[in-house]
Amino acid sequence: MIAAVILAIVGLAIPLSQIASARTVEPAAAGHGPKPTIVLVHGAWADTSSWNGVIQRLQADGYTVYAPPDPLQGLPYDSAYLADFLHSISGPIVLVGHSYGGAVITNAATGDAQVKALVYVDAFAPAQGQTLEQLLASRPGSCAVPANLRVVPFPGAPQGVGEAYIKQSVFPGCMADGLPAAQARVLAVTQLPIATIALAQKTGVPAWKTIPSWAVVGTADHAIPPALQLAMAHRAHAHITEIDAPHLSMVSDPGAVTNVILQAVRATS
Repeated sequence: MIAAVILAIVGLAIPLSQIASARTVEPAAAGHGPKPTIVLVHGAWADTSSWNGVIQRLQADGYTVYAPPDPLQGLPYDSAYLADFLHSISGPIVLVGHSYGGAVITNAATGDAQVKALVYVDAFAPAQGQTLEQLLASRPGSCAVPANLRVVPFPGAPQGVGEAYIKQSVFPGCMADGLPAAQARVLAVTQLPIATIALAQKTGVPAWKTIPSWAVVGTADHAIPPALQLAMAHRAHAHITEIDAPHLSMVSDPGAVTNVILQAVRATS
């Protein structure tokens, strides 16, 4: 069971810093309603600094932005944690998730009338009852295999559950492809682990059933196969933008990702 769950944890990594984008950010057109708060959710093996380039651009355009930590302890727990955070915000929200963070926003935003748009960035958008390991098994092409992961115990863990890291020797080429080698090596050291149970837990009623969605798909993604991302995005009736970027598109091209977020803002304001 552990091997199956570990195999499923492919493609959830996000680096913790940024490089400059060659693209510029399109200014947001003035809407009729109040500017939404934009909430950014990171994925596994990351922290909130993975959004730095996007945050800087959104703040420069006058938006209030939050990037709360994703606990990475399991889909029900992480989703409940985010839902509570969203309830502390007044006014409309545009909710953005990268990689595993896409599954978290899919569950956390269900029934929340304040959330006006969902933006998936190289992310999972599961349907009700699906697990992430099922999704990954449905499309070949991921760069991660069990031999590339290091699983360690943690206090209070359920039987058979550990915290998974990507081996440092594998991280640069597998999860941080497209970034400078020196930066990728640092990200390999500073990655945060995810509880292996997270990928075997079923999704509830997905928020994309009732909330408009957008999707950024990096066509050079080695982590979550682009074919899988596109299948999920089409099922969610998302507005899809494909860019020539790896899994870490918010790091390698934060300008392009920010532009898609602003598309969601303009369409729902």
